[in-house]
Amino acid sequence: MYDQLTPPTTGSKITFQNGKPIVPDDPIIPFIRGDGTGVDIWPATQKVIDAAVASAYGGKRQINWFKVYAGDEACEKYGTFQYLPQDTLNAIKEYSIAIKGPLTTPIGGGIRSLNVALRQIFTLYTCVRPSRYYAGTPSPHKNPEKLDVIVYRENTEDIYLGIEWREGNPITKKLIDLLNSELIPATPEHGKKQIPLDAGIGIKPISKTGSQRLIRRAIQHALRLPKAKQKVTLVHKGNIMKYTEGAFRDWGYELATTEFRNECVTERESWILSNKEAQPNISIEDNARKIEPGYDSLTPEKQQEICGEIESVINAIWDTHGSGQWQDKVMVNDRIADSIFQQIQTRPDEYSILATMNLNGDYISDAAAAIVGGLGMSPGANIGDNCAIFEATHGTAPKHAGLDRINPGSVILSGVMMLEFMGWQEAANLIQQGLANAIANKQVTYDLARLMNPRVEPPLKCSEFADAIISHFA
Repeated sequence: MYDQLTPPTTGSKITFQNGKPIVPDDPIIPFIRGDGTGVDIWPATQKVIDAAVASAYGGKRQINWFKVYAGDEACEKYGTFQYLPQDTLNAIKEYSIAIKGPLTTPIGGGIRSLNVALRQIFTLYTCVRPSRYYAGTPSPHKNPEKLDVIVYRENTEDIYLGIEWREGNPITKKLIDLLNSELIPATPEHGKKQIPLDAGIGIKPISKTGSQRLIRRAIQHALRLPKAKQKVTLVHKGNIMKYTEGAFRDWGYELATTEFRNECVTERESWILSNKEAQPNISIEDNARKIEPGYDSLTPEKQQEICGEIESVINAIWDTHGSGQWQDKVMVNDRIADSIFQQIQTRPDEYSILATMNLNGDYISDAAAAIVGGLGMSPGANIGDNCAIFEATHGTAPKHAGLDRINPGSVILSGVMMLEFMGWQEAANLIQQGLANAIANKQVTYDLARLMNPRVEPPLKCSEFADAIISHFA
């Protein structure tokens, strides 16, 4: 099955059933060291994970690591442009869960991004990026401790699918001609719009299937959180892109009010129900005036539509969600993407899980990471129905490679996510506690040390930071 790899002689395979991992006590887990600083941060990460598993389970559980290759290291072993060898793909497919350090974006090798390629090859449609603050971490934000959000980012659609054509390409010209001469004129709402003849063209597909499977996982995650954090916000730019991003929002609400009807309430439904709870005899029209600004200025048709919505909600869910019952449900709401950028700074404690499409999720997860200390403290996971890959969210930083100075926090915290996904919560808790205590005691690498006040001198090496985390296990 492998050309240049030899799997561990001991250990068992992780399998998936109904989208969830079935994990033995001795799993074989492939790892990709990563390029650049991967040479430093992966050994530190492996040391911390192994120590946590040993401490939590006293030898009853153990990870059997399987080294596989991607990026520059793969080219060294397999040859020029072999950034993602078949051996590696076979190993991840066989053992189901993998973890990796940062990878170089190839130049001239035919792959736009190794990270995107892995997500698409294994249909890892869910990118999960939590942003949580650890006390003592330097932050540009006044109250970073108020932010505790998890971004659920769709991984396989949107413009990141990479369907685009260069300006001047004959196919581009043909497509522009078709759009300008036939398709746009045939769509009255587009009026007399025309695409410039010297434009490049990209396609932005957003599907109902892709949207709802992502939002489904977000809601399922919310159900596992403490009651106060059971919120899912659909993030979109549907006020402009109505049939892609607006559809994402609509399909999210559809899922919440059908498949998860007993577990969810929408924000608008909660307004309707709470108005009736406060005034049991409130009329449909007065309820409408409370939830819809400017109700009395609307057209009769629009007023009738809103009243019909209120009556439908009360008839459908009053028995199951009324009289305060909705407060024990997962709250599903939606926000415009650009608004979320400022709201996670001005009102961060109002949000818990943000479910979004690919491009918006990329920006928002990085913005959230900046608030809690940067990408060095930001983990990530890519999850599908039959496979999951956990990863560093930062770049390779080659100028720091081999100097034993970079912060391994992103990969270590990705290891925490992996352990939680595997159901090994006790080991995950040890790492989180050890990391929090190390930072609180100012035992940090240079990237954090230089931003602390007063500046920490000398900072810990990458390897020393791993030792500090282990020393703070309870």
